[in-house]
Amino acid sequence: MSTACDVSFRSMGSDIRLLIGTPLRPGAIPAAAAGERERAYVEDFAARLSRFRPDSELSSLNGAPGWEVQSSPLLRAAVRAGIWAAQMSGGLVDPTLTGALERAGYDSSLERRRPASLEQALAAAPPRQGARPHPARLWSEVSVHDDRCTIRRPPGVKLDTGGTGKGLCADAVAHRLRDYSRFVVDCGGDLAIGGVGAQLDPYDVEVEHPLTGETIRTVRVGCGAIATSGVNVRVWQDADGGFAHHLLDPSTGMPAWTGVIGVTALGSSALEAETLAKMALLLGERDARRVLSRHGGLIVRDDGDVHEIGPLDRPHGTLELTRSAA
Repeated sequence: MSTACDVSFRSMGSDIRLLIGTPLRPGAIPAAAAGERERAYVEDFAARLSRFRPDSELSSLNGAPGWEVQSSPLLRAAVRAGIWAAQMSGGLVDPTLTGALERAGYDSSLERRRPASLEQALAAAPPRQGARPHPARLWSEVSVHDDRCTIRRPPGVKLDTGGTGKGLCADAVAHRLRDYSRFVVDCGGDLAIGGVGAQLDPYDVEVEHPLTGETIRTVRVGCGAIATSGVNVRVWQDADGGFAHHLLDPSTGMPAWTGVIGVTALGSSALEAETLAKMALLLGERDARRVLSRHGGLIVRDDGDVHEIGPLDRPHGTLELTRSAA
C-alpha cells in the first residue's frame, strides 16, 4: 500500500488525518504539497463555519436580523447539507437545535474539556427511548438560493452545521484529491475513501468500542465512506451534577438516551454515512437496524453488546464527491 503523504492535525474539535497516494494526472502537485493544501482548506472550513467564533460566517448568519442573509458558497453548501440530512432523517438530524445545544451546556467548544465518564452518565440517564423529530419542523423553513447568493430562515433561528460539517468537509477534500492514486480523508471519524489504488488494495478501518476503546471490528473499504457517531466523545457533567451529550432528541431538546451509544455506518458519501449513523443512534436499536440494513453498519448498545448489521466490507463501490465550496 503506497501512501506518499500522511498528515494528522486537530481541527473542528476532532482529529483529522489525510492519507494521499501518488499523483495520477500530469501537472498535479506532489502528495506532500497536496496534504498541506488540504490542511489549510480544512482549517479555513472550520474557522468559517464555527458557531464558537463570533467572527465566523455561521455566527454572522445566526446573528443577522430578517429572513434573508447574503452568504458565501461555502456557507450555502453547509446549510444545504444540513437541510439534506434533516430531509433524509425525517427531521431527526436537525440543524436548528443550536439554542437547545446551548441550554444543554454546549455553548462553547469542548476541545479543552475532558469528557465525563460515559459509564457514570449511563448509570444516571433516564429510561431509554427513541428520539422523535420536532413537530414544528423549523428546518423545513430554511432554504438556500444560489441565484441570489442568500440563505433564508425564520428570524431568530440559529443553525448548527457541526452535525453534518465533518462529513461535508471530508467529501469536499476527497473531491479535491481525485487526481491521486488513493486517499483517505478522516474528519473526526467521518471517512471518505477512494482512488484506483484503494480499490486494488483496500484500507482497514478500525472501529472502537465507545466504552472500552478496544477495536471491535476492522472494516475493509476501498471506495465509499464510513462514519461513526457516539455519545462517548462529547459527554459532560452539567452544573446540577447531571450528564449531557451533544446528540439531542429534537422533540424535547434534551440529550437522547436511546439504549444505543455508538453506531458505525457505511455510505456512498461521508455526509450520507454520518447522517445514517446519527439517525440510527437517535432512533434506538430496533429502528437502527432498518436504517443500516441497506449499506451495513455496527450498533453498540449501552450494555456494551455489539451487533453487526448487513454487509460491512466494501472493497469496491461508488464515492459521491462534494465539489469544493470555498
